[in-house]
This record gives sequence, C-alpha cells and structure tokens, in this order.
Amino acid sequence: MTWFNAGRPDQILPGKVQVVEAGSKRIAVCNTGEEFHAIDDICSHDGGPLGEGELVDGQIECPRHGARFDVTTGKPLCLPAVRPVKVYPTRIHAGHVEVDVT
Repeated sequence: MTWFNAGRPDQILPGKVQVVEAGSKRIAVCNTGEEFHAIDDICSHDGGPLGEGELVDGQIECPRHGARFDVTTGKPLCLPAVRPVKVYPTRIHAGHVEVDVT
C-alpha cells in the first residue's frame, strides 16, 4: 500500500471535496460528514472534473452533464455515465486523511 497525505480532516469540511495530486493521479477526497472517501477526479462519461461537482448524500455530481456517482463504490447512479470511477481506500492516521493510491 502507498498512503498519500491528503491533509488534515478539518481542512475538508463536511459536504465538501478537496482535489489532491498524488503523482500523476488527481483524486477527489470527499467528506460525507460521516466518513472520508476518495475517487478519481475524472468523470467516466467525458473526463469532467468530479471534484468541482456537488457532494450530497454520498453522491457526487459531475458539473458538466450531471452524471452522479456513489463516492463509496464509484458506481454511476444516473446517465449519461455508465462506467464506474475508481475508488481508493482512506484512513485517518497521525492527524491526517490518507489515501491509498496503489
């Protein structure tokens, strides 16, 4: 496992998303208010920036065409997306949100 420091938990407020770069990957770290989740910052429909979308009830909406994804599984929840986005394990360790980017 390769854990990447995505910042302190208080830097990502509930209902908000913070995009981090881990090497060549752009990852959207989502705070649902209960847990932190991490997904690719690329919509599987057209490559839109998911991190710029709204996060509501564990779902993130792509700002380009409205595709929504479950941030816990990466599964698309409505058209136009039909393919999932990659999800990454997260943990709180030593006062930081960490994402396993392997």
